[in-house]
Amino acid sequence: MTDRWVSFDCYGTLIDWRRGIRRELERLFGPHAAPHLLERFHELEPELQRETYRSYRDVLRLALVRLAEEQRQELVSGEASALADSLPRWPSFPEVAAALEEVHRRNRRIAILSNSDRDLIAASQRQLTVPFDLVVVAEDVGSYKPALGHWKRFFAESGAERRQDVHVGASEFHDIRPAVELGLTSVWVNRLGEAGQAEPTREIRDLTPLPEILEEITGT
Repeated sequence: MTDRWVSFDCYGTLIDWRRGIRRELERLFGPHAAPHLLERFHELEPELQRETYRSYRDVLRLALVRLAEEQRQELVSGEASALADSLPRWPSFPEVAAALEEVHRRNRRIAILSNSDRDLIAASQRQLTVPFDLVVVAEDVGSYKPALGHWKRFFAESGAERRQDVHVGASEFHDIRPAVELGLTSVWVNRLGEAGQAEPTREIRDLTPLPEILEEITGT
């Protein structure tokens, strides 16, 4: 039987990064500033990633420094690394463990394609109960999604054909648009109820229905 693959984004899809980042922003800048700063972070992050390749740890550090500058607040020694240092504690979404276990039980191979570093993704994997067959991070390919380097490495290492992979992600910008560009079957985990430009194969609000949806859209 041909291997059936499901590739997942990690942060925002499996790991609740908004919750993890917001907790650090509340600690550093106070609860009233945190909601605005969280949205500002999501603007800064892709800007920093487009400038030049740098480690995700450095992206998190520079984003936090710029947020502090915009708040006219000086970070004390060591605080610039607060987001990266907190990442191992960012929680997974409550339904993720059961959904991944069921996908794995149905004999699908699973991969992570993440805009992060090897050490950071390893920390997050310890929260996820199912072992992944393949992990590709930005550090491996020297670029960040929505660039296509993650998928090129994934297909090269997995030996899968495009028709054999379903890509699952929460970011329409980082994951669904490039998946559609590549002609992949895709599932948008639209946790925030956002409007999108791309047309995924399916759209869901969390991972609970994913095992059944995979059976439906692949026919196996």
